[in-house]
Amino acid sequence: MTRLIGAHQKRIIQTALAACATTLLVASGATAAPKGQSAAKDQHFMTEAIEGDLAEVNMGKLAQQKGQSDQVKQFGQALQQDHGDHLQKAQQLAQQNGITVPSEPNKQQLAIYNRLDALQGNRFDQAFAKAMVRDHEKDIAKYKKEAAAKSPLSDFAQQTVPVLQKHLDMARSLASGKSSGS
Repeated sequence: MTRLIGAHQKRIIQTALAACATTLLVASGATAAPKGQSAAKDQHFMTEAIEGDLAEVNMGKLAQQKGQSDQVKQFGQALQQDHGDHLQKAQQLAQQNGITVPSEPNKQQLAIYNRLDALQGNRFDQAFAKAMVRDHEKDIAKYKKEAAAKSPLSDFAQQTVPVLQKHLDMARSLASGKSSGS
């Protein structure tokens, strides 16, 4: 009889331990994961940042291939290099914060790429410059907003603004037909 009670008690203890372990896993997972609205905003910002970097790397390559002027080709090289470096940092930061990352640009970015890819010569250069002005103006606004938000991503956003500003200045110079000194 003692043996039966011992086996029964053993099952009770095992069940209790399993319940405790499950509770601890759920509790630790809940505290380790980002919480609420702020996590959703971080996810949204990082998704847009990574999609943007992926798009800019592709745009940089396209400009180097199709650009008529040396300035467009040089700008394309800067986009590819700077956004490639930024993409690595963004992916690492997202991973550290448990944020899911996209693997390709969004549909709008792909449509702009395809539209530009269909152009040749000076028409490509002009359309590319205008698209990069619009894109970098929007990006700077998003990054400044994130930098001011005092979120876990604020420092990352703040450090990115000067590079985006440099790209915007280069794109504006191309769009106006002036040579860029940057």
